[in-house]
Amino acid sequence: MNESPSSWPAATPMATPGPTISFAFNLGKIPDQGEDSDPILRDGPDLGLVGVFDGMGGAGGTVYDTPEGRRTGAYLASRIARDVVERRMMDLLEPDWHLNGKTAANDLQRSVQQALRQRLEELRATPSGLRSRLIRALPTTMALVALQRTQPGGPVWAGHVLWAGDSRAYVFESSGMRQVTTDDLRDPGDALANLRHDSVVSNAMSADTEFHVNYRRVELRAPFLVICATDGCFGYLRTPMHFEHLVLSRLLEARNTEAWSSSLQAEIAAVTGDDAAMSTLGVGADFKEFQKLFAPRVAELASEFTGPLDELSDAIARVEQELRALRLRQLDEMTQRWNRYKSGYERYLQSEAPVEEDESLSSADREQTEPIGADDNGDATEMSTEDTPLGDGEVESEVESEESPPTEMSEPIGDSAPERNGEAERNGEAS
Repeated sequence: MNESPSSWPAATPMATPGPTISFAFNLGKIPDQGEDSDPILRDGPDLGLVGVFDGMGGAGGTVYDTPEGRRTGAYLASRIARDVVERRMMDLLEPDWHLNGKTAANDLQRSVQQALRQRLEELRATPSGLRSRLIRALPTTMALVALQRTQPGGPVWAGHVLWAGDSRAYVFESSGMRQVTTDDLRDPGDALANLRHDSVVSNAMSADTEFHVNYRRVELRAPFLVICATDGCFGYLRTPMHFEHLVLSRLLEARNTEAWSSSLQAEIAAVTGDDAAMSTLGVGADFKEFQKLFAPRVAELASEFTGPLDELSDAIARVEQELRALRLRQLDEMTQRWNRYKSGYERYLQSEAPVEEDESLSSADREQTEPIGADDNGDATEMSTEDTPLGDGEVESEVESEESPPTEMSEPIGDSAPERNGEAERNGEAS
């Protein structure tokens, strides 16, 4: 837990207490490598300041050599922005005059971007070969709430909300939790939709891209809690309702502020897949009074919101477990029955014998199916010219067997040959 001392001088006793309880923490998934910075937590009798910064590891994954070792751009960006914002807000936030929120937002934008650009030049970074809108130099988100009492001793406070990116600021009142920042996303939805659909951050502080700091003013009546948190705190819970129930139920179960902080850290660390930072400030009541104030709300959340949803989730988990068991049983049953069935099914596949000649064919059929080779004179069958007519351009030849005597010429070559030749010529002309 990171407790911060009061930053502004004490004032005369007030009719309504100012900030009374506070804690902050920064949980890194990897020790000394977490890309969330330590939160801002400052308070005084009439003022309060809470903020978180989440270095964007995907867009700012470039690694730089620094005197402290190799650091990602996201790691450096969150810490640079945090230091600049805290310093500027300590100068701008005064108890005796009202903060001009829009002017403060512009001031923070200029101051942070200048600091990030200067640091980038000092790093002498080689420009990335990647060309993508997702790649940024020293990118970080911010969620910040500055509190000012509107009247001396009064219960009403002005909440100046400043942010860039998807880290969130919340106000907890007796009737429920209110989100006071709007997620800067390329495809925005409501808070639940944004948890379920991981959209790209559309506006974040960085050294090489233009960005803006959003501003909103809300009026708050004590007692209330203000919490700023990075997405590692709320992004891995089922719904925003579950985040509210987690924060308040751990408050009711804790003995003091330190135990409340420790319990929250343990619960968040058990479910989150990211670095997680939170800054919390309670105004207008002490610890026991806050427990009493939020007890009815915790009961309402359990009965009307998180309880029914958790019952359905548990029922789904049971059905899915039963379904997995049934599928395993189906696979086992299928394997057993197939092994029983397979022996008959694969009867002719188990030992394949060579295919035998079909004995139903006669020897004459087999002879006709065999081709006659040019050299197989002994096996050739004589065919008459009447059975096999000659085609155009074919020359008739007689195949003589070595065993048969030569055939005598039917007519001697003599004077009749010219007559035949002349007759052939006349036949040719006729045709």
